[in-house]
Amino acid sequence: MQDRTHARPAEVRLRFREGTWTRPTTGMCPGYVQANLVVLPAEAAAEFEDLCRANPGPLPLIERTAPGDPRPRTAAPGADLRTDLPRYRVYRHGRLVDEPTDVRDVWPEDAVAFLLGCSFTAEARLRAAGVRLRHQELGRNVAMFVTSRPCTPAGRFHGPVVVSMRPIHRDQVETARRVTAELPLAHGAPMHIGDPSALGIADLARPDFGAAIEPEPDEIPVFWACGVTPQAVIAASSPPLAITHAPGHMFLTDLPDDHTEL
Repeated sequence: MQDRTHARPAEVRLRFREGTWTRPTTGMCPGYVQANLVVLPAEAAAEFEDLCRANPGPLPLIERTAPGDPRPRTAAPGADLRTDLPRYRVYRHGRLVDEPTDVRDVWPEDAVAFLLGCSFTAEARLRAAGVRLRHQELGRNVAMFVTSRPCTPAGRFHGPVVVSMRPIHRDQVETARRVTAELPLAHGAPMHIGDPSALGIADLARPDFGAAIEPEPDEIPVFWACGVTPQAVIAASSPPLAITHAPGHMFLTDLPDDHTEL
């Protein structure tokens, strides 16, 4: 595969479909929107969309597919959401049962897929502004934590907000806030800066998802709302079946990163 930082999304999606790339997508295809995936049976779709509308910070909605259609006709025409992510998660009654690289065999006939914005979209802008991102330097996924802050519930769906954390040099925190505030499809500005206990996070060395990246003495932990929030909601709400991306293994859209329509 060519340098992942210069490949086009369609080229990278083909590698996902072929199963030759199954790792996290941080740093891939800068300049394009990366997206979280949630797939539910059609009867639950309206309530989940209501959840997204009520919680645009953690759940910025990019696209909702028609029932039974696995193709995101706005975000990436020609792509197939059953095969074109590097890794998925399958939940039954709120329990994680599998992490496959292809979900064609479990995709419901009436499935509705939701694409939600991801903070990975903002990382190219952050680097261009001079903000150091140590998880990329180390080749790791970001650290993600379940917080004590609840989503605004909608119908059957309820649960806690999940955040991603990046240690940012104290002199670059305001730059990071300003840059991400301009990108609502990447969750916008940080949800919290500083003391993790304010979010109910006890130990930055023990993330709930991703890899631990502890702040150095000159760094401050900065927390953005995270598109893994639906997975915490699924665990709390226990729908009979749900399919999501694996944390950090995003769908790469054809949308430019300055796309702001919600």
